[in-house]
Amino acid sequence: MTKILIADGMDKAALELLKSIPGFEVTVNKGMSEAELIQAVPGTSAVVVRSASRITRPVIEAGKDLKVLVRAGIGLDNIDRDAAKEKGIFVANTPAATSITVAEHTFGLMLGAVRNHAKAVLSMKAHKWDKKSLEGTELFGKTLGIIGCGRIGLEVAKRALAFGMTVVCYDPIVVKTDLAIKQVPLDELLAAADLITLHVPKQAKPILGEAEFAKMKTGVIIINVARGGVVDEKALLGALNSGKVRAAALDVFDKEPPEDFSLVDHPNVIPIPHLGAAAAEGQQRAGLEVVRILKEKLA
Repeated sequence: MTKILIADGMDKAALELLKSIPGFEVTVNKGMSEAELIQAVPGTSAVVVRSASRITRPVIEAGKDLKVLVRAGIGLDNIDRDAAKEKGIFVANTPAATSITVAEHTFGLMLGAVRNHAKAVLSMKAHKWDKKSLEGTELFGKTLGIIGCGRIGLEVAKRALAFGMTVVCYDPIVVKTDLAIKQVPLDELLAAADLITLHVPKQAKPILGEAEFAKMKTGVIIINVARGGVVDEKALLGALNSGKVRAAALDVFDKEPPEDFSLVDHPNVIPIPHLGAAAAEGQQRAGLEVVRILKEKLA
């Protein structure tokens, strides 16, 4: 039997489909520490993760029979790809499966930020009727700066254009698209954008720090549903306190769960516990893509 370990949550229908494949023995064991994964992987041919579990070098070295590592989601920052490559282990993710999911989430956060939805909800739950101080602005006519114009960035751009926004994009790779967006250098984007949203993989250092915030318009709104660490959290907090940044909506943090709640507690921050890809449809597409990969590589 080919043993497959599901180390994080997986769409139920996709999981049942995986279990039905002849020759596959599927085990679900969520929330394991590195030490527990090291104990679990011997004899296992494949491990499937989302964002919670980390497949480190020690885990890979313990998995003498590992052939496939799959992340049901975007990015591979929680899998040690160098260690996997050294062992000849195939590594994959499902980048297209949750693109719409994350793009819709991004747009929801943008709307919430410009219209003060989070503050309004808290105000109403405190039994207040505080209309005047919660007046917001429209997205129509505003310039959206997208940092990272891959699948998700372009899905966000489609929705922004439908709202009558101007879209500028920064990406080190030349983006080919029929959408009416303009690819510009980062400094030009920072100076032009009323809202900035990030859709990039994990970086060695922040893309947005003190120097970048200084180049932005006063009153800019920041949206981050990418990865913790792509925005310097201390610099963002300073920009919020100074008024340079009007509001920020953050789905990701340097450490998850956060240890420093300074940003979470800020009145102009909408904090979300990393829900960018957490929609049923996206998880179903991701799960089915995982099944396809495992069947192709192991069946």
